Formats: sequence, C-alpha cells, structure tokens
Amino acid sequence: MVNLQKKALEIRKDVLEMIFHAKTGHTGSDLSCTDILVTLYYDVMNIDANQPDDPNRDRYIQSKGHAAEVYWAVLADKGFLEKEELKTFSAYGSRLIGHPNNKVAGVEMNTGSLGHGLPIATGMALAAKKNQKHYRTFTLLGDGELAEGSVWEGAMAAAHYQLDQLTAIIDRNGLQISGASEDVMRVEPLADKWRAFGWHVLEVDGNDISALSEALHQQPVTGKPTCIIAHTVKGKGISLAENQAGWHHRVPNQVEFDQAIAELEAQLEVLDHE
Repeated sequence: MVNLQKKALEIRKDVLEMIFHAKTGHTGSDLSCTDILVTLYYDVMNIDANQPDDPNRDRYIQSKGHAAEVYWAVLADKGFLEKEELKTFSAYGSRLIGHPNNKVAGVEMNTGSLGHGLPIATGMALAAKKNQKHYRTFTLLGDGELAEGSVWEGAMAAAHYQLDQLTAIIDRNGLQISGASEDVMRVEPLADKWRAFGWHVLEVDGNDISALSEALHQQPVTGKPTCIIAHTVKGKGISLAENQAGWHHRVPNQVEFDQAIAELEAQLEVLDHE
C-alpha cells in the first residue's frame, strides 16, 4: 500500500528538481495540486502504464496545463515514462515541454490554452455514456481559469447530458499570475454557481489526501456531474512559496532550492518515524 502523504512529498521534490535544473516552471501551481494528482493516480483512477490505451481506462485531462511538471513527475513515477527523462524537462527536443503533450503515454490530450479541459472531458464522458462504457473522466482546473467562458459552456453541456461519470476538480488556491483570483475576476459564490449549472458540488481541503480520497470515492449522484472545489495552498509544502502569488511562475535560486528540499526531507523524516 502506497503511503500517499509520503508519495506527495517525494513528487514535490521531483518537481522542484525539474524546475531548478530547467530554470523554468510553475512552482506554486504545481505544489498546490500535487496532493490532488497523487490521490487520483495512486488511489482513485483505473489506469495501467502497461496498457495506456485500454479502452476501459479512466480518463484524466489536466486543464490547468501550465502545472505540467507535477504531471510529468507523477506519470514517470507511475511508469508511463522513464524517470531519467524528467532531467530533459523543457530542454530542446524533449517530449517533456511546459504543457501536457500527448506524445507521452498516459496523456490523453494536449492542454495549456486555458478553458479547454472541461469541454474536452465533457466530450469524453459523453462518448462513454453513448458507448455504454463505465470509465470515469476527471479534469483539473485552476480557479483563475474559471474566467474562461468555455468552462461554463462545458459545465452547461455536462449537466444537460447528465454526465454522472464526469468529475471536475477546481484547484482553489486563490492566487493566479496576476494576483488574487477574486480581484482579477470574482467567481464567488463558486459552489452556488456550479449547483445552478446542475452539478453535484463537494468542497474539501485539497491538500488533505484523506479528504480528497473520500470525496473522489463517493458514489456519483445519478444524472449529475460532480464538481469538487479543492481549497488548496499555492506553493504548498515549502514555506517560502506558500500563499505567494509571485511563485506562480518562478524558479528558486540555489539558496531557496536548498531550503525547499531541506523542508521536504524534514517532513519525509517525520513520516518515516510515525
């Protein structure tokens, strides 16, 4: 049985090493959603790196595609690519570019232009329903991404077609590259909006793996897609980046990198002695 808390810390280390080596990356965005991806990939989804095209596999779309580093780190750890390839992140000719790239096994769709993930996931879930397949479809959105109109078109369509095997997760860390999400484009009352569009809505601590697991394992509400509003901390896991909008797209210097790795290793040591 994988210790998911430990796995999340290990993935955070991989993310920081990738970004520090490549000198580019979305540090804060990756760290806020690490626990979400770990819960999905190690506890919830039906996927197999040995059968990446299994027609009955669950589907995952990373709509907030700029958080690619954590996605690459998880896919590598799950065996969809060699871990050694992580060292090529953002290098010339690498498959591991700054946004999801479906030349890599396990990536269902190229993403990065915000607002596309939910409409794509809606189409996949609709295909499952029409083909009488039972796989689930998940997509992860950023809260700043909710300013895109295509998100709400997808939300409306998903409810209209009663896609109860579809789950949208919102990484609600409250910050985006321009500052506080509510200052850039107010979306509250967020849960009420999704309910008004016909979705079943859950709100959880998005950095609490147990709470995420419980929410994601809930039986779908018949005829309704599910929206999980995951309240997270931007830069979660390293003190210098937590709740700092400036870390949305920032590379740590040597001192910051050493401090961040030391903090993560300290947290791992605590888990090892529990």
